[in-house]
Order: sequence, then C-alpha cells, then structure tokens
Amino acid sequence: MREKLLHFPCVSRIHSTSERKNPPDFRREGAKCEVNGNIKLSDGYIKLPKLKWIKFKQHREIPAHHIIKSCTITKTKTGKYYISILTEYEHQPALKEVQTVVGLDFSMSTLYVDSEGKRANYPRFYRKALETLAKEQRKLSRKKKGSNRWHKQRLKVAKLHEKIANQRKDFLHKESHKLAKRYDCVVIEDLNMKGMSQALHFGQGVHDNGWGMFTTFLQYKLAEQGKKLIKIDKWFPSSKTCLCCGRVKESLSLSERTFRCECGFESDRDVNAAINIKHEGMKRLAIV
Repeated sequence: MREKLLHFPCVSRIHSTSERKNPPDFRREGAKCEVNGNIKLSDGYIKLPKLKWIKFKQHREIPAHHIIKSCTITKTKTGKYYISILTEYEHQPALKEVQTVVGLDFSMSTLYVDSEGKRANYPRFYRKALETLAKEQRKLSRKKKGSNRWHKQRLKVAKLHEKIANQRKDFLHKESHKLAKRYDCVVIEDLNMKGMSQALHFGQGVHDNGWGMFTTFLQYKLAEQGKKLIKIDKWFPSSKTCLCCGRVKESLSLSERTFRCECGFESDRDVNAAINIKHEGMKRLAIV
C-alpha cells in the first residue's frame, strides 16, 4: 500500500542553513524530489537532493517499516515551505463486520445532519471573517501594485485566507475522525457540489463548509480501519420520501424546513432525509 504520509502538515516551515544558488521552481504542485538514497531525516533536519541539511519541524515520526519514495516541496502564498513525504509500506486492513451505520444529509449551514438528529454545527469560518477580509482587501486595492506597502498588505490578506483554510481543515479532520471512530459504515449522497453551487447560487456556502474535502477525509479514515463509506445516487429522493409510509412528495421547496406527509407524519426535513439515506445504504449492505 502506498500512502502519501505526512500530507505533512508534517513539516512546518523549512529553515535553510545555507543560501541557495539554484532555488527549486515552485509551481502549483510544488517541486518533487525522487528518492535515490538522497532523502534522509535526522534529529529535526532533512537532507534533500542538491541541498545541505535543512532544519524543519516534523509533525510525526515516520514508522521504521515505511520506505520513503519521494517528497514534494510546496510554497504557500505567505512564504512558508512544506514537505509532503510519500512512503510505501505493507498494510492490508481487515474488513470489519458492519454493526453500526449512520446516514448523513448535507446541510448548507451546519455541514451535515445525521440520522440520529445530531448536527455538525460547522462554525462557518469564511463567513465570520468576511468583514475583516473585505477591509484588508480594500486596503490592498488602494496601494500601488509592486510597492513595498503593497507586498506587505498582500501578505496580510494571504495570511487571513491561510488561517481560514487551516481552521476549516482542522474542523473537518476532527469531525471525520469522530465519525470513523464511532461507526462501521457511513452513508452519504453522491452530490455534485460544483453543479449545486452554480444552479442554486450557493457558491459561498458550498465552498465555505468544504463538503468535498470532508468526504475525502472520511473515506480514507474509514478505509484505514476496514470500514465502509457508501455513496447513494444523488437523484435518490431522500428529502421528499416519507420515513413513515414511504410516500414520495411531488415537490418540496428549500424554504420548507419541516417535512409533513398526508399520513400525518411530521419531522425535521434534514433528519427525515438522513434516516432515508441510512435505510438506502442498509439495503445496499443487505442488512434489511
């Protein structure tokens, strides 16, 4: 199994002990170094091809049975350098018997609502920082491009964006870890987030809560433990289907937050959808 171990937030900023005559070319994907016995780690320092030993902050130790295959150096807009180290090791997780299942319904405001009625309560970091961002970006627009003051202000704006991204990633990692630890199978809808943001004009909300990143984290965390992530068809009428009688409503507007059926059943719209998603996933697992 190959693992991009240490999507190393592992390595914080690199501190070079020598001036570089030929600095690496940092494109979008970063400068990549292939291993030929020339990448080494020792006591808070890393040895890279064409460079001397460089001081760095290591997020976690690489296990002894992992073989380093390559590393990618990236530079952020705030001037920080990160190293992502790819390792290879033998690992075949044993498939776990499914005993606990949860369904998740995507929620624009809280990230998700689960089939037990719990909400993620996503803090909406970008929305909270909008006023500060707008203020700092206005300052940037008034400065002469390329001047020292422009560069200082550009760095300030970049740091704000970086902070928001880091807060979002931290929250999504913790939420996905919590679900992967608690349940043997998680069922979600296979949503087209790009299409949803364009069609329903939810661009800011969709990009703020990072649903796509969340599902990616959830998938690999479950796979590492031999657990399952099931994606059901995006056209499955989870919100329109009555949990009690199974009747599917012809229409249901986004403004209707309470689901009411002709049979008399009444429930929170998102909780009803999450339970229907769970049941559909259980059918695929042949549990019911």
